[in-house]
Order: sequence, then structure tokens, then C-alpha cells
Amino acid sequence: MKTAVPCYYHLDVEVGPERVGQVSRIMAAHLRYWDLENLVGPVRHGTELLLRAIDRHATDKATSIEMWWTGQHLITAVGGDDRELRPDQDLRACLADLAAMSDGWGCCATANGGKVIWFSQRARSDQRVPLVATAPVPSLRRVLDLPRALPVAALAAPDVLAGAR
Repeated sequence: MKTAVPCYYHLDVEVGPERVGQVSRIMAAHLRYWDLENLVGPVRHGTELLLRAIDRHATDKATSIEMWWTGQHLITAVGGDDRELRPDQDLRACLADLAAMSDGWGCCATANGGKVIWFSQRARSDQRVPLVATAPVPSLRRVLDLPRALPVAALAAPDVLAGAR
């Protein structure tokens, strides 16, 4: 069985019609590199939805895209600094599609007034792999003694004890 190492990827891009396909292929390549071929389709679709909506509605096209793989969930976030973009109005159809195709999604504001929209895809039960385990920390500070030379039954006999001394 393979083990999963938590992964992270970040991409800053100026969104335009020609960049949507490029970014989608870049994301797919990273998912394949992480051995997450089964999540390529949904993540590409969700990312393309968000990037096209940002291209259509946002005045500031500078966008950051991030992906986190935890071993069981892949979280994809698309964020920008456009203060004018209103996800509840401008991106309503996009968010409805995103909610239908993902396991979870959300939207939050950043400190500088921008927005981040994220969605998650859960690995199905037959696709989950455990995270790489960390090396155990030794708990014993002393080495255990070697096993006794005489069996326990022989030590219990009084004449063996007297002769051994």
C-alpha cells in the first residue's frame, strides 16, 4: 500500500481567457504527480469555473491558486484582491455549480478586502492512504538485560541456587 505525504502547491496568475486552460493543465499535472489521478476531473472543473467567473466579473485579475492534499482531502482555493467582486451576486451560478460537484466549499474575506473561494474533494474509502508515519521516539533510556543463562525452573530449586554462588 502506498503512503501519502501531505502536499502543497501555490500559483499566482493574471487571469485571462487563454490562462484558464493553462492553469487547469498545470493543476492536473500536479495532481498526477501526487498520484491523485482520480481527483483531476473535479478539480479541473472547479478551478475552471472559478477562473472563468473571475475573468468575467473581476476588475483585478491577479489571482492566487493553492492546493493542499492532507492524505484524505484535497482543498483547492482561489483568491484575489478585488474588493468590488461580490461572490453572493456576481458568482452565484458558479458557486451553485461548485457546491454541486464538491464535497465542501466556502468563501471568506481576506484582511485586505479580497475574497478566497475554496472547495474540497474527499478521497473515497478505497482510495485513502495513511500519512507517512514519523519515526517513534525511544522511550527507554537503558538497555534491557540479556535473558538469564539458567531457566526459571532451575533457579527455583534450592540446591541449584547454593551451587551457583
